[in-house]
Amino acid sequence: SRAPAISVSAESCIPAGLRLGPVPGTFKLGKYLSDRKEPGPKKKVFSYAVPPVFQVRMVRGELVDEAGSSALEWIGLIRAARNSQEQTLEAVADLPGGQIFYRALRDVQPGEELTVWYSNPLAQWFDIPVTATPTHDEKGEERYICWYCWRTFKYPNSLKAHVHFHCALSHGRAFLHHDH
Repeated sequence: SRAPAISVSAESCIPAGLRLGPVPGTFKLGKYLSDRKEPGPKKKVFSYAVPPVFQVRMVRGELVDEAGSSALEWIGLIRAARNSQEQTLEAVADLPGGQIFYRALRDVQPGEELTVWYSNPLAQWFDIPVTATPTHDEKGEERYICWYCWRTFKYPNSLKAHVHFHCALSHGRAFLHHDH
């Protein structure tokens, strides 16, 4: 069984473009992604950015947690974003098959949770679906349907993760790119 999800949030402003990493271990972003946000322990991280405009402590331009631990010790705890609206970071690599880093997509405000999803080039490299087209249920709510097994999802990244990691009928194929 997997450990409970940990919510990693910013204690101070994290500037857009800041890179964290590299991400240690085997990279399986989204393998345990769920449509529901699971409550769990919280961990706050501090941005020690060089520009004083962020009004945070100035220490060597790196992110550390409340105990002073480097990103390598907690970066793997950052949750996968269920959709682009809650995404604050994207997973990137300098070269295909190279080390993976997380990059802030925008300024992340104090108290905001860090969530991450694949950049389009990295998703393509890992054969993770890049797009998911919603349908609408009888209540008019958006739903995402797996075209292999017909399971429905509330969020696009939940569908993408399902197709890549869990759908026995997809046989590891990426999400179909044409309309059905």
